Amino acid sequence: MLRGDVGLELGQRVALALRAALDVDITAEEALIRPSNRDGADYQCNVAMSLSKKVGKKPREVAELIVEHLDAADAIEAPEIAGPGFINLRLKKEWLQAQAAALLGDERLGVPVTERPRRIAIDYSSPNVAKEMHVGHLRSTIIGDAFCRLLTFAGHEVIPHNHLGDWGTPFGMLIEHLTDEGHGADHEISDLNAFYQQARQKFDNEPGFADRARRRVVLLQGGDEATLKLWHELVGESQRHFNQIYELLGIGLSVEDNYGESFYNPYLADTITELQQKGLVETSDGALCVFPPGFSNREGDRLPLIVRKSDGGYGYATTDFATVRYWVRERKVDELIYVVGNPQAQHFQMIFATSKQAGWLDDAHTAVHTGFGTILGSDGKTIRTRAGGTIKLIELLTEAVENSYKVMPETSEVEGAEKDALARTIGLGAVKYADLSNDREKDYVFTWEKMLATTGDTSVYIQYANARILSIARKVGRAAPADAALVLQEPAERDLALKLLQLPTAIQAAVDELAPHKITNYLFETATAFSTFYNNCPVATAESQELQDSRLHLLTLTSRVLTLGLSLLGIGAPERL
Repeated sequence: MLRGDVGLELGQRVALALRAALDVDITAEEALIRPSNRDGADYQCNVAMSLSKKVGKKPREVAELIVEHLDAADAIEAPEIAGPGFINLRLKKEWLQAQAAALLGDERLGVPVTERPRRIAIDYSSPNVAKEMHVGHLRSTIIGDAFCRLLTFAGHEVIPHNHLGDWGTPFGMLIEHLTDEGHGADHEISDLNAFYQQARQKFDNEPGFADRARRRVVLLQGGDEATLKLWHELVGESQRHFNQIYELLGIGLSVEDNYGESFYNPYLADTITELQQKGLVETSDGALCVFPPGFSNREGDRLPLIVRKSDGGYGYATTDFATVRYWVRERKVDELIYVVGNPQAQHFQMIFATSKQAGWLDDAHTAVHTGFGTILGSDGKTIRTRAGGTIKLIELLTEAVENSYKVMPETSEVEGAEKDALARTIGLGAVKYADLSNDREKDYVFTWEKMLATTGDTSVYIQYANARILSIARKVGRAAPADAALVLQEPAERDLALKLLQLPTAIQAAVDELAPHKITNYLFETATAFSTFYNNCPVATAESQELQDSRLHLLTLTSRVLTLGLSLLGIGAPERL
């Protein structure tokens, strides 16, 4: 838990009260301190409800004992017990002011680095070579990037890796088609999808080409130098297309982060041998399979994972086992995170179960599949082109940038190249925010009108709030002295300061649950609190310089919080709109 969290500070005091009153030991996290806006409370303590059975007392009796022994008079007003045993806590103005003022000199805005850093490998994006990225790759790419940013900020060592589909039978036909077309290092494939479809059509309709393609697969798998050179050319062409997407979206994946299926190919035989030595492999219809316990079909038959086909070929499961084995054993990671769609949930459960049997995963080495839902069109079905085809991701992102010009203010002073850069920040930020603001496990409907709205829970609304803050500061024409006091005179000032102090809570929740929408929810609430502050607490015409200085401090903190929060999602915060 983050030390800058006000809820944790109060939780520690509740834990001490319980120890004194009932000789019960709990952690600050278990004290269940939650932000609240009921009955004038800032926070609510719910631990009395969960402890009542354990200590043999009614929840309200437990709450009364906590209040009686609570040493927090410096931080809170007299606590109140509500309902069957909830404890309402309201922070004292002086304490709240001091806590908020302390953020001014803190680069991390109250969010400390974790005391238990882990080495984490994150598998995300994972497009297929010789095919352009489409809208189906959007969620894995955006969510994975957000995970990298969040976990790195929290203090973990993060190793991103892009599990490219770059090996297997289709590459025989692709390389043979590449040969027919006469492509060289100085020639670019403008449309990867068309190139793939041409190769597929020749494979399906020209027996001579199909035979050559099959022979090419054997050469590729045998390490033929000329064939590998063509394969590298094909991978390089694909990487050029991928880089367009990554650069446009601000995704940190590079060629050095590629760990395609080809990378794990040399490990497959040893991986199967180890599974056999541990007694986990069975022969079924000529294929080598593993049957992780607890998985069966509707008829009650055990579900297999094929590690070697009857023809001697390898499947996805073999590569996934080799991946776990490599990252845990060779790269010494503590945790593997797979950002892959929900339909693969059972597959990964079976991979992880077998990996535990093999000893690759244990209490110190864990793996988690972070699934996500589907992007839907306005008709509630998987989003597609009007003709029913798959939408190229580059076309979708280009459309986002084009549409963003429409939401820029007509009075904007931004022109030329700066305006184009601003359009990219707004448009691509809107796409990312629309994705990340939803519970990742659920589907969501993709609509330009909603995601580019200047009101409501959108990145544009938050970006506008930040730009307005900086505009106010420019209008005042000065910054508040560093030693100027922070005075919370109006309710809107108090509410905004309280919300700023909740940043550590939001970040911790996002990290613990791998849930970026915890950050977007917080940012929207913070921008909304600023809007109320803006409407009720003038800065340029404040009653006194002391009050103006205080409000300038609040503006500075709010802008820093919004900017940091957006950056953890890979979204920019323009200074002007």
